[in-house]
Amino acid sequence: MIRSPIRSFGLVFGQFACLGAIAFTGPLIPSSPLLLGLLAGGLALGMWALLTMRLHRLSVLPDPLPRAELVNAGPYRWIRHPMYASLLLMTLAWVLAAPVVWRWALWLLLLAVLIAKLRYEEQLLSASIPAYREYQQRSWRLIPLLW
Repeated sequence: MIRSPIRSFGLVFGQFACLGAIAFTGPLIPSSPLLLGLLAGGLALGMWALLTMRLHRLSVLPDPLPRAELVNAGPYRWIRHPMYASLLLMTLAWVLAAPVVWRWALWLLLLAVLIAKLRYEEQLLSASIPAYREYQQRSWRLIPLLW
């Protein structure tokens, strides 16, 4: 797989554009206890993933860093992309707190961008980390027991 800086930056731009549009057009703290729990769960998953990944290994770009290593501890034992799952859970809580059609469209667009990003990232990781293909066989992509 050939790395494409235009593709990488385009996916990151799309991700942050959707996140910003959702975050800044509704309440950041939902009033419903259920939605607050969903938001907190997404935030907790994201923090767990960040702590497991460590900041020196972190990049918003889908391109693996030089000397990238396979991380399969913490939430990465079960989910290959827990940070993306975290973003989807948090933004779902925000959309449900002010559910208008165009915010749902933004959430679906974010989902599509993250799926494209994770597929591209997985192709790059498979090419650069030999153990990644075996890891793919024993972990879920985004949603445990589903996909």
